[in-house]
Amino acid sequence: MRAPEFWNRDDWRSRALAPLGWLYGTSVAWKAVHAKPKKVQATVICVGNLTVGGTGKTPVAIAIARMLIGRGRNPFFLSRGYGGRLRGPVEVTENNRADDVGDEPLLLAQAAPVIVARDRHEGAKLAIARGADVLVMDDGHQNFALAKDLSIVVVDGDTGFGNGRAVPAGPLREPATQGLARADAVVITGNGAPSLEAFSKPVARARLTLDDTAVEGRRMVAFAGIGRPEKFFQSLRDLGAVVLATKSFGDHHTYTAGEIARLISKARSHNAELVTTEKDFVRLTRVEREGIRAMPVHATFDDPAVLGRLLDSLPAKA
Repeated sequence: MRAPEFWNRDDWRSRALAPLGWLYGTSVAWKAVHAKPKKVQATVICVGNLTVGGTGKTPVAIAIARMLIGRGRNPFFLSRGYGGRLRGPVEVTENNRADDVGDEPLLLAQAAPVIVARDRHEGAKLAIARGADVLVMDDGHQNFALAKDLSIVVVDGDTGFGNGRAVPAGPLREPATQGLARADAVVITGNGAPSLEAFSKPVARARLTLDDTAVEGRRMVAFAGIGRPEKFFQSLRDLGAVVLATKSFGDHHTYTAGEIARLISKARSHNAELVTTEKDFVRLTRVEREGIRAMPVHATFDDPAVLGRLLDSLPAKA
């Protein structure tokens, strides 16, 4: 899905759809009030967001898991497996493909074990049986199946909350004040300073950077099917790459053989490397990956102690 341009402004289309957006946000509020979250014998940390589209949630979740490992904990990721066919609960292995478990679980599995489950409680039970003492939910701020010990909301500093309306009138999954009221901390990615509606709890800043910085002066054709493809393209330019052509696709796009062939042909015509995000790369078959360079992204906190103090305050559960 590509985010409509009117999600970033207040125009007639947004206003016309506003009643549907109000209903959408109200449905989340109703679930929050009437849900009966289940407690489990593991610490539950939710890394979620309030908007549709990319905020950098997955790199932030990976960074948090690594902080937990550094503290002697044994985290497992818990994911719905968006875009995958398996309902789970199932542990992600190196034999899984994106069409099995989704693209994000394949990225998460590089840092810690991942359980994919449509039913979060069943997924939690499997993770705990496998030895997890911390469950890191990648997404799920609007899911109330599990009782959470720490809820972290990731906000894109550059786009914030768009026009401030809920889907389909805007990018929000629920009103910002409503979602922030359930958060214990906010992580802002990017350089902007979005309004947090008088949020008074801890706020951390994370920078999303490309791991592979050896791109200066290199000729590149870039493609991406993520929440904000242009952000990836600009990161390449900022590192000094000569980006000769770009191609954007919808988030979680499933590539066809024909699309990959055309991208390879374009790169050859420009005498350039063909590059994409790591999230896109894992959605390709082994054959399709040949000749394509993946650019991993990682999150670095400006002040790791902000989240470190929250993680240290979490009690171990036996």
